Amino acid sequence: MRGIHLDVAALTTAPVLCYHRVGGPLELGVTRVGRSVFARQMGALARAGWRTLSLDDFARPQTPHAARHTFLLTFDDGYASLAEYAYPILADLGFTATTFLITEYVGRTNDWDMRYTWNRLRHLTWRQIEQWHARGFHFASHGTTHRRLTWLLDRDVKDELTRSQKVLVERLGPDAGRAIAYPFGAADGRILRHAAAAGYELGFGGVKGTGEILNLARTPVYLWDVADVPVGLRSDAIGSLGRTVAHVANRCAIGTTIMQVARRRTAPPPESIADGAAARA
Repeated sequence: MRGIHLDVAALTTAPVLCYHRVGGPLELGVTRVGRSVFARQMGALARAGWRTLSLDDFARPQTPHAARHTFLLTFDDGYASLAEYAYPILADLGFTATTFLITEYVGRTNDWDMRYTWNRLRHLTWRQIEQWHARGFHFASHGTTHRRLTWLLDRDVKDELTRSQKVLVERLGPDAGRAIAYPFGAADGRILRHAAAAGYELGFGGVKGTGEILNLARTPVYLWDVADVPVGLRSDAIGSLGRTVAHVANRCAIGTTIMQVARRRTAPPPESIADGAAARA
């Protein structure tokens, strides 16, 4: 992305899809897409002439004609099941994708989230990330701990953005530190200023992204989006309705944030945990 002029008109030409989980155990939530559904969608898009864009491609100015049947494919959170169920399908089709990682949880379970499955889910390890990065897949920031940035103090926003970026650049190189997907798609003017100050060049919000370079729209693909062409790539009335439904579902995630905050407030301070561990030893 270095040296490329970022043109808002060009950036908003190609649609952006956002998946979370592909395959793995069933959940009570809506973010899981079955492996067979994902494989069918990607296969159908490939046969119809669609192609995926890298972040570099996405940032380059495109004419409307050149942008037809192209899209940016993204994954949020970086679950380990992607390496088993999603990335191999994409590699076989010649597709690529960008995964936005919660850097403090790489190689760990998703304790940052509420439990929607019987057992906690694992995130990609750095070894898996580096292996797929070497095969042409891309990775960027989803914050350090997946906290809703708009609810944080300035110092905490800065910490979330810069710590994540620093880790990504150290592990994967400078390109990995140039884009961010805001947790829960939540961003406002204050967050965009922090993102710009941290040196991010692209920022992705929710369905109602403003179209600014640091607040671009993405359409989530949820469990009910099972047609061969996801609603985020449709330009008809069904696509419009589907994006509205996806926006409403994303807004409902505010409940997760409320529960996260409540859990942090009731958790014992780190020194109490350390003291307890020492006493048990």
